[in-house]
Amino acid sequence: MSNAVSGSGNAGGKGYAKELIILTSLFFMWGLLTSLNGILYPHLQGVFELNKTQAMLIQVCFFMAFFIMSLPSGVIVKKLGYRKGIVVGLAIAGVGCLLFYPAATIQQYWIFLGALFVMASGITVLQVAANPYVTVLGKPETASSRLNLTQALNSLGTTVAPYLGSVFILSSAIQSPEQVKMMSALEKEAYNMQAANAVQGPYIVLAVLLFVIALFFALIKLPEIVGTDAAETKTKDSGKKIWQYKHLMLGVFGIFFYVGAEVAIGTLLVNFIAGKELGLSYSMEQAGKFVAYYWGGAMAGRFIGSVIMQKIDAKKVLAVCGLAAVAMVVVSMTATGHVAMVAILLVGLFNSVMFPTIFSLSIAGLGSKTSQGSALLNMAIVGGALIPLIQAGIADMKSIQFSLIVPLVCYVYITFFAFKGASADEK
Repeated sequence: MSNAVSGSGNAGGKGYAKELIILTSLFFMWGLLTSLNGILYPHLQGVFELNKTQAMLIQVCFFMAFFIMSLPSGVIVKKLGYRKGIVVGLAIAGVGCLLFYPAATIQQYWIFLGALFVMASGITVLQVAANPYVTVLGKPETASSRLNLTQALNSLGTTVAPYLGSVFILSSAIQSPEQVKMMSALEKEAYNMQAANAVQGPYIVLAVLLFVIALFFALIKLPEIVGTDAAETKTKDSGKKIWQYKHLMLGVFGIFFYVGAEVAIGTLLVNFIAGKELGLSYSMEQAGKFVAYYWGGAMAGRFIGSVIMQKIDAKKVLAVCGLAAVAMVVVSMTATGHVAMVAILLVGLFNSVMFPTIFSLSIAGLGSKTSQGSALLNMAIVGGALIPLIQAGIADMKSIQFSLIVPLVCYVYITFFAFKGASADEK
């Protein structure tokens, strides 16, 4: 029998170190899978001769799964429990990775998109199960710090992925759709075969890893969440509907804009750095390796944030990071060369605490409605589908540099949430 733990954090944050360490493997894996999309973007753009908007369907299909599957995932987790829900999520994500093999063999873009949707559906189940699990394994007042620490391992995955993807995928890829168009029919056929092999191997390895981790979680014991401050919730507002929590609703938009901005920048980074706008002369493979600094900044910031938020209020830290991100985007829009490149890469550092902090602030005080709030926040991850698509459309019409106005607006809203939105229900 697994031990039970209530959402009140009655253990005082002690006794759950082992469980938190085990859960970090999940955060690492979905970070790895999510970040690889930024490498798939320029790769498939060249293979299928796509413009930026068409290629951005990669992120649309991936992140649309979070919107479509979040509520069903909540049902799955509620029915099976958090541990079994994690096993199901890992298995589904593994199947999605396996689908890359036939997609690359048949060389059909829509099959790649379907594989990404299946993979993201599995990750959605993991998100719905793992995020609230981490927030209740300890003191409520240190939930943001704890979630930042586990999200730092998510960022380790997102940091490693661009480098590995550049080496194993982009190194064998033609640098642009324009070059593919100039090939003869025989050259294009040979290239497509090479490109297929470059994608198949890494995703088969990822599928095996996911199935192994799923087996591990099927065999281990984890404490079950039996309640999340339900008694306190009944005392304060027993008849309150989930949408009546203003800070949660504003947090939903915060997650929407944050994920949208982070994904939009991360996806277009290779094109931005390797393109002509900045006046630099990097290849696609070299630019792809620079993306690791963007995600690496997020990893470093989350480790730092987990320590800082032990002492400083999470809202204040979020506000500072929001303002800093706004400043860096403005610099990247107005400067050129390495100044603009470094500025946009630094946005990753200030992204670091945003997701876990917005998430933990948004579900604070929900009590027994925590799982519902978690599902709504995970639905908001659809921002990763819509915001990048809007930015890609503007980039096709104008330029990538001009299109950064889209994430700029997103960071302005996040700054508002830090100052006002997170305190909307406080009296």
